[in-house]
Amino acid sequence: MNELSVSHLLGIKDLTEADIHLIFETADHFKEVINRPIKKVPSLRDITIANLFFENSTRTRLSFELAEKRLSADTINFSAASSSVNKGETLVDTVNNILAMKVDMVVMRHPNPGAGVFLSKHVNAKIINAGDGAHEHPTQALLDAYSIRERLGDVAGKKVVIVGDILHSRVALSNILALQKLGAEVKVCGPKTLIPKHIEELGVGVELNLIKALEWCDVANMLRIQNERMDISYFPSTREYVKQYGLNKKILNSLSKEIVVMHPGPINRGVEITSDVADSKQAIILDQVENGVAVRMAIIYLLASKIKRNEN
Repeated sequence: MNELSVSHLLGIKDLTEADIHLIFETADHFKEVINRPIKKVPSLRDITIANLFFENSTRTRLSFELAEKRLSADTINFSAASSSVNKGETLVDTVNNILAMKVDMVVMRHPNPGAGVFLSKHVNAKIINAGDGAHEHPTQALLDAYSIRERLGDVAGKKVVIVGDILHSRVALSNILALQKLGAEVKVCGPKTLIPKHIEELGVGVELNLIKALEWCDVANMLRIQNERMDISYFPSTREYVKQYGLNKKILNSLSKEIVVMHPGPINRGVEITSDVADSKQAIILDQVENGVAVRMAIIYLLASKIKRNEN
């Protein structure tokens, strides 16, 4: 199989295990490309991609832009803050206006869950979901799973704990779905108030004690507290949170085995992890950033090959 079973990347739930392996194998190839002196391939010279960000994002937007440029695609960037959306234009009108400029693919981050699915039904372009509200962030989950595979050789059979603000995190849901499809065991850990009520129904274990969770896992993915999504206080204070759920070098060194530490960024140093953990050799945070470009190149390339086939 050398093509994806889906026409858009809207969420991990739509992908098969074979799709994920195909994305990873394609990313392996692109990882070689981005480590060459000339980091570009002419694969998508005739494809135009619009990056639509209705929410602020520096890392994801830059990663997508770089992936597109490495594939030689033409890109246009659209930031909602300075757009007609502020004047009341609808999402479909905004996108259709952009598509009238002959755009083939749209990468979109939007504050509303399901925005990408809605768009895929109303516009004629390939859609990549770069994060929709607190719902899904599929490319982040894919690059996280790819980074685990790179460091540990395989995802199947590994134990991964996701620590922190599970309730508001689109990264958590996408990660859970991707890791389970690849055969990993997943637990979540954090204050009870930040763990969604029925999360066990996803086949996920819940552990409220950080040390126990770390002793169990091979990989700990530390999420930041999403203050911008909180309308009430979910724990007494940041200091209290750090005391119970912050990962420092002392804790890391006290474990009975060496674990891998991940973080989707941006890091609040000194809150979810301390600097000496973030910069330690057990952390693969910068590998995640590098792999993000390769994985996004793979996704864009695989979706674009469907456009080209339709045209032929």
